[in-house]
This record gives sequence, structure tokens and C-alpha cells, in this order.
Amino acid sequence: MNEKQIIQVEDKVPVSLLIPLSIQHMFAMFGATVLVPFLFGINPAIVLFMNGVGTLLFIAITKGKAPAYLGSSFAFLAPAGIVISQMGYEYALGGFVAVGFCGCILAFIIYKFGSDWIDIVLPPAAMGPVVALIGLELSSSAASTAGLLDENIVIANVIVFVVTLGVAILGNVLFRGFLSVIPILIAVIAGYIAAICCGLVDFTAVGEASLLALPNFQFPKFNMQAIIIILPVLLVITSEHIGHQVVTSKIVGRDLLKDPGLHRSLFGDNFSTMISGLIGSVPTTTYGENIGVMAVTKVYSVRVIAGAAVLSIICSFVGKLSALIQTIPGPVIGGISFLLYGMIGASGIRILVDSQVDYGRSRNLILTSVVFVTGLSGIAVQIGNVQLKGMVLACIVAMILSLLFYIFDKLKITNDIE
Repeated sequence: MNEKQIIQVEDKVPVSLLIPLSIQHMFAMFGATVLVPFLFGINPAIVLFMNGVGTLLFIAITKGKAPAYLGSSFAFLAPAGIVISQMGYEYALGGFVAVGFCGCILAFIIYKFGSDWIDIVLPPAAMGPVVALIGLELSSSAASTAGLLDENIVIANVIVFVVTLGVAILGNVLFRGFLSVIPILIAVIAGYIAAICCGLVDFTAVGEASLLALPNFQFPKFNMQAIIIILPVLLVITSEHIGHQVVTSKIVGRDLLKDPGLHRSLFGDNFSTMISGLIGSVPTTTYGENIGVMAVTKVYSVRVIAGAAVLSIICSFVGKLSALIQTIPGPVIGGISFLLYGMIGASGIRILVDSQVDYGRSRNLILTSVVFVTGLSGIAVQIGNVQLKGMVLACIVAMILSLLFYIFDKLKITNDIE
């Protein structure tokens, strides 16, 4: 490997390369995915366990054709928080199970009727900006995680952030051979060392953690009110999932909506969420951070993703190892996320370029403009206890506009019909 080369979805990876690549994927998802259980007030060990199991289930359901890592979903935070405060975490778990079950039914409907409708309701002029928004709307999250948006900026945070991001950027451009496929891992290590030197790492929790620990399994309780509060999230996670599959398709150079099919990937996502609710974990979803890692490294092998999933399961049972990984400070996670979210945004622009979108046509100009403004303006629509904003709201607006333009074309009343 004198030059960076593509490792495709089905390619086998030698163990000497598989281990560091798997660690790289686990580090990429770790910061964001562990934040959700902290916000819910549960031990992250059960989440690490289910993320690993869910990812392996997803790979099996998609027949090893869709490289994706499943991490904790942020879409459930607001409605689940309401249920937890009023009824308790067990009833939120019941809501997770219900959403996952309904998502599996939706996947079956798509299996019966196909996914060709996506080309109608989300043409390239709409899909490009929708995908770009997945990364762009998370950019402030990366800066916040790094501590760069705090009222009083800590110089140590800035130093660690710059070291992490700098090594990731330079490594991706300058590294050759083996090092060229693990620039994210090297950047995390460099940032972690910088954080230790700056006094940002506290090893107290590692010393107090037990060597082995069993994840805290819990079982759901079901209440119709709790289910009704959480169920609308299905619309959010479905929109996110379609966007993730589209951008992953562009990265790996294959149409994953056709093979293995949107019905399989959507079923895998929601089946994992259902199982998560049954054992006490949080809902799962395909993860933008790991999509970004694939874009940077050009390593798409599902064996690497599976390796990361196995490592996540191991970490859930090894208390000290889990505690050690949790000492990675925000500036390191933020530095890596800064690059990875940007790569997703660039992938959305790539859809527009590769599809040769003609902005001489009024509809294309309108679609891209309205989608970007809707997603970045901060506008929010409240449906019950679920808030639609950012990429999700932009996706819904894009689908409505595209469907209207399709109907106008059928009626032959548009002025730019081809």
C-alpha cells in the first residue's frame, strides 16, 4: 500500500490492519454515542453492548452489503426525556420498542412497493442539500464538544482541538502506506497525548472501575401515552436513515437503496432499536461519524465495521477499558468530528456535481435554495412533543415541493419540463 487505495465493502482485511481500523471506527462513534445514555441517566455499558450487537445484526440483515455502524440516536432525546421525567425510564423503553416495531412494518411496506418513489420525492437537486445538511447542522455540535463555543475559551481546549484536527488533516494528505488508512486513529492518539500534557485527562474513574462489569440490563414497561409521545420520532429517524444511505452510496460507489435495498437497511436499523428497548438500551441509528471515517480513509469493508462492533461489545464487559475510553476529552472528539461532519457536508455537494444538476431549470434552483434555507435557518415545527427542524424539516419540505413539481409535470403546466 504505497498509495492510498480503496478497500471495498466485501474485501477481506488482514488482522494487522483490521484491528487498528476497527479501533478507529469505535473511537469515531464513541463520544456522541455515550453522551445519550449520560443524558438519560443510565450506565453507558449497556449502550456499548447493544451498539455492537445492533451493528452485527444490521450487517447480517443487509447481507454484508451496507457498511454502517449503529450508534445512539439523538432524535429520541426530547420525547424520551418527557416520558422519563413523568413515568420513568422503563416506560421510555416501551416507547423505543414501539418505534422499532413500527419501523419494521414500514420496512415491509417499502419491500412490497419498492423505493423508486425516492427518485420522485427527493431528486438530486433536493437530495444533495439534504445530505449536506446532515453534516452542516452538526458542525456547531463539534465546536461545542471541543469547548470552542464556551463563554470563556480555555486555551488548553484550543490547543488539543488544533492538534487533533491538524494531525487528521495533515495525515489524510501526507501519510502513505499503512498510516494512510488510519489518520483518524493517529489524530485521536495525538490529541489524547496533547490533552494529557495540558492536564485535561483525569484517570480517577479508571482506578475506581472494576476490571469486569456486567451491563445493566433492564426490561420495558408499556403505556399508550408514553408510546404516543415517542412514536412520531419514526418520521425523523426514517428521514435520517434515507439520507445516511444515500451519502454512503455515493461514498462507496454503489446504490445501497437498490442493493441490499432500503427495506433491508431500514429493517436492520429499526429491529436493532426494538431489541435495544427490550434489554434496556437506547435506540440505535446509522452514524454520521462513521460515514465520515469511510469518506476520509476510503476503507468500506464491513469486516472492519464488524470488528468495531465486537470491540464495543468487549468494552461493555471490561469496566476499566470502558472507563479509560471515557477519559477522552471533548476537544479530541470535537476535533475529529469537525473534519468528519465536514466530509458529510461535502458528500452532499458531490451529489449535485455527480448528478450534473442543471440550475438553469427553475425547479432545481428553488429546491436547493429552499432546502438549504429551511435546514440552516433554525425554523422548527412542533408536532406534539416532537420537534422537526434542521435536516429533517428540510427533507420534509423538499419531499412536498418535489411531489408538487411531479404533479405539475403530469398536468403539463410547468414552464421548465424536459
